[in-house]
Amino acid sequence: MTGNTMPEPILVSACLLGLSTRYDGQSKRNDKVLEYLRRENLQPIPICPEQLAGLPTPRPKSFFASGGGSDVLDGNGLLVQENGTDVGAAFIRGAAESLKLAQLAGCRRALFKDGSPSCGVHRIYLGAEQVAGQGVTTALLLRHGLQFISEGDL
Repeated sequence: MTGNTMPEPILVSACLLGLSTRYDGQSKRNDKVLEYLRRENLQPIPICPEQLAGLPTPRPKSFFASGGGSDVLDGNGLLVQENGTDVGAAFIRGAAESLKLAQLAGCRRALFKDGSPSCGVHRIYLGAEQVAGQGVTTALLLRHGLQFISEGDL
């Protein structure tokens, strides 16, 4: 690296980078994401809010029973695992840890996995239905000024 070519740090859903962090223990490696990071000279900061919250991998699938990410943050939504366990507090904890990581790394942007109850940028699952909305971590980071794109935007 020479001059002012230091890569800009960007939070990236770890599963998109090929890490096995998804609820089912799999990854969602996305070559478009990797190419975008190279082309734009971005330094990925891998993140899995659910793991930062202390949830195991693999773990039961989670979805919104009511509301979305902002609603859960405000105490008005319900986020549950497929077995019915309320995991809203854990997701809020993961979002808070993600915010700390973003601030430590100096991230102003994030590239997150759409559809995730933590990382959803444009859409989430309300029960079994995909709807417009943001995940819990995305909602918190948006409140703190981060800009977002999803893998579908590339």
